[in-house]
Amino acid sequence: MDKTPIDYDIVKSVIDSFNLPDFGKATIREIVAITNKIEALTGQRFVRMEMGVPGLDAVQIGVEAEIEALRKGVASKYPMLDGLPALKTEASRFIKAFIDADVSPTGCVPVVGSMQGTYASFLVAGQCDKKKDTILFIDPGFPVQKQQLVVLGYKYESFDAFDCRGGKLVEKVESFLKKGNIAAIIYSNPNNPSWICLQDFELEGIGRLATKYDAIVMEDLAYFAMDFRKNLSRPFEPPFQASVSKYTDNYILLISSSKAFSYAGQRIGIVAISDTLYNRKYKDLKERYHVSEFGNVFVNRVLYSLSSGTCHSAQYALAAMFKAANNGELDFLGKVKAYADRAEKVKKMFTENGFEIVYAYDLSEQIGDGFYFTIRYPSMTGAALMEKLIYYGISAISLETTGSHQEGLRVCTSFIQDDQYEDLAYRIQSFAKNHSL
Repeated sequence: MDKTPIDYDIVKSVIDSFNLPDFGKATIREIVAITNKIEALTGQRFVRMEMGVPGLDAVQIGVEAEIEALRKGVASKYPMLDGLPALKTEASRFIKAFIDADVSPTGCVPVVGSMQGTYASFLVAGQCDKKKDTILFIDPGFPVQKQQLVVLGYKYESFDAFDCRGGKLVEKVESFLKKGNIAAIIYSNPNNPSWICLQDFELEGIGRLATKYDAIVMEDLAYFAMDFRKNLSRPFEPPFQASVSKYTDNYILLISSSKAFSYAGQRIGIVAISDTLYNRKYKDLKERYHVSEFGNVFVNRVLYSLSSGTCHSAQYALAAMFKAANNGELDFLGKVKAYADRAEKVKKMFTENGFEIVYAYDLSEQIGDGFYFTIRYPSMTGAALMEKLIYYGISAISLETTGSHQEGLRVCTSFIQDDQYEDLAYRIQSFAKNHSL
């Protein structure tokens, strides 16, 4: 048995106690629970890379605006289902400022985080046309989104974009759309977990196909404008966040406050539905809900059923943060660039010790540094690597759970603290020494 930084017997007993039939399919929350238990039993601190939780303080502008709203008594009042007018206005401006797309305030609807936004969007998109009962995932992606479809009872198909970029990606998407059963397409950009960023010509192809085959594109912008290879921080000035909204009217943008503004705890985000889609009428929606407009169903039937609106005070917070960003008073990307700095340092530690980056390139360009990156170790499966690293005090999740067909792990940079770099380097070196090729 190799000597490991964390007591081998304790780690093994904890892992065994979870009775996981396939460790490679362990969920994020299961890895969190395993790691928490080991830390409690050993008193040793892990380098936490498994969960995409913001590691920075919330934007103070939002905090102050929410406190002020609470002091004015909004906690006792139900919010409007379609959202605070000031938030809707600033959300529309934010989309124009940083994407250069036009979505009217009407179509900018607050939700209880992007998680609720995707759930509600899946729900409505899958009911617009009875012939279209399947969601297409451009993977890898956020594992819980597929769990949402399990809850909904919807079908899905997927493909791994690893060796399918550029023209090949567009061709692959069309091969699914030709079947006539795809209601919606979803992807994240930048991508969780690989950090690949779909380029404008790829998005143009997806948009063209969405129009041709009448499918809704759900663009998950949880890591809004965090492609730090470009300066996307100047409002109303190019370059802008790449988006399918330039190339089709069949789109929904999912904009989160959790990472860009470190406001995850208050569960507030925006679903931005294109003006065309918001007002579009579907006979199958009319049959089910007695109203036919997509936006009406989304707000007044689905969101009403799910939560009767979004936290009132948090809407004031997001409105204030959007407004400050729109006016050039808040450089939110300058703050979150800390994630890219961490990624650069940690990637180097891994690659200097025999690890490889799995998703290493965006077409011909080297992958950027940001919230996530992916690693593998030669001749080792992702499941085996994930389990092995726990003995070294490093927790991450297998790419298997993200829809990737590659062997390896997703590494999240958000929780890595400055005082952990030396310890992390030692642990990676210890692993490499014990598993040298």
